[in-house]
Amino acid sequence: MNARAVASALCLAACGMVAATALPDVGNKGPWGDQGDGAYVNPVIPGDYSDIDAIRVENDYYAISSTLQFSPGMVILHSRDLVNWRILGHAVDDVTRIGPEMNWDRMNRYGRGVWAGSIRHHDGRFWIYFAAPDEGIFMTTARDPAGPWEPLHSIWKVSGWDDCCPFWDDDGQGYLVCTHFSDQYKIHLFKMSLDGKQLLPDSDKAIHQSRGSEANKLYKINGLYYHFYSEVRGEGRVVMMNRSRSLDGPWETRQLNHVKKAADREPNQGGLVQIPSGQWWFITHQGAGDWEGRPLCLLPVTWTDGWPIPGKVGPDGIGNMVWSARKPIGGLPIAVPQTSDEFDSARLSAQWEWNHQPRKDKWSLSERPGYLRLHAFRPLKKGSLLHAGNTLTQRSMRADKSEAVIEIDLSGMADGQQAGLCHFAGTYSTLGLRQSAGKRILTYDNNGKITSGPEITASTLWLKSTWNQDGLSQYAYSLDGAGFTSFGDPYKLSWGHYRGDRIGIYCFNDDSETGHVDVNWFHYSFAGPQR
Repeated sequence: MNARAVASALCLAACGMVAATALPDVGNKGPWGDQGDGAYVNPVIPGDYSDIDAIRVENDYYAISSTLQFSPGMVILHSRDLVNWRILGHAVDDVTRIGPEMNWDRMNRYGRGVWAGSIRHHDGRFWIYFAAPDEGIFMTTARDPAGPWEPLHSIWKVSGWDDCCPFWDDDGQGYLVCTHFSDQYKIHLFKMSLDGKQLLPDSDKAIHQSRGSEANKLYKINGLYYHFYSEVRGEGRVVMMNRSRSLDGPWETRQLNHVKKAADREPNQGGLVQIPSGQWWFITHQGAGDWEGRPLCLLPVTWTDGWPIPGKVGPDGIGNMVWSARKPIGGLPIAVPQTSDEFDSARLSAQWEWNHQPRKDKWSLSERPGYLRLHAFRPLKKGSLLHAGNTLTQRSMRADKSEAVIEIDLSGMADGQQAGLCHFAGTYSTLGLRQSAGKRILTYDNNGKITSGPEITASTLWLKSTWNQDGLSQYAYSLDGAGFTSFGDPYKLSWGHYRGDRIGIYCFNDDSETGHVDVNWFHYSFAGPQR
């Protein structure tokens, strides 16, 4: 029986909802997402969509995911069924509004920047709140989740806080719950001003503290207040919940799920969503990151004694991971996040994020219409991809096969310049050209280990990276766009700075601010749900 048939059979066995038995490792190897037969398999997106939160507004679902040092920041996703997602845009157009360390001339926020946040719909507007661990708590709001979003507003300049969530009670009073992780992970509750842009300091009270308690969400359901959070226990990071009839307490506490880190990779941070049928679902990331990051998963929720239990409810009343279930809503087309780009628009496509805030005068989509022009300038550290500004990136997906190819015009290159295709997270690799004394040499850099290849005299070059479930990338090059020659040893994609691997396009010059390359297109495909 093939994987799709297994998924379908298990879904039917579960009376149309939860798989009857767990499918170990299915979420990490093989099928994922919409199976085209009414079932889905976790993860629903096998890429780095960490620190997820989601809401429903009428028949649409919107989710946000942290982006750390990448710009634009705080990616926004849209779905009609909680399984098939597209990238809608970003909430933070300029991450230097957080602070100057996020700019191309400092690049000092690896693993920091835009951490976990929450999205809510209130008073006809969408609201996003998040904390940057070094700079404080920020918010923005918009009428349309596609934007424009208001310029990022700092509501508290402070360090050591994370995982914020706004909540508006029935009387219109706004609150913000967040964790003071630098003070033993104490969780605080604040009242907010009417416009949601100020905290009322005198209202501050600590409502919880436990080992690693964060991932806060606050809900009011059937007259009860539910404070969702996660904490670290002996088995790993698990989902917890406090429940009370009043925000002043007292609170009852219950563990909601079990985790098996090696098998389910700790689903723990996310949001509860109710669909029109009345069913509830838990959208979450797998918190134990591998080279693809922390993938997006969807678990059905069963209400037990007034508690929302995600996954398959065990004999102890606590939930466990499920890998397959019936889709929450049927009849909608399969969709996956955007990847390829022809660079023929006035704006970059929504999947792209720069490594730190880019230098505006050093890239263009209009200087040569139909091409992305990247002008070279000096990196902060000579020869270092991780210290070079204006590297354009998107998430690498973990699938049976992934392939990314660019066509690049080299005719504008100058001595000292490097440009090409790259991967990076905790480590990095590049395949591209280095020009010296007027000669362009094909060069593979595997985390500082350089392998030089032939001189490239053609003005156009095609570069390709191919990888699969094991995360081994093999680079190749072509002089005609048809026949490719492998070059360099395989590179193991990595996890680092709380991020999964990124595939990207780089361009810099160690010696001067001269030279450019023109990228005609970027084509990126991966095995997955058939559209």
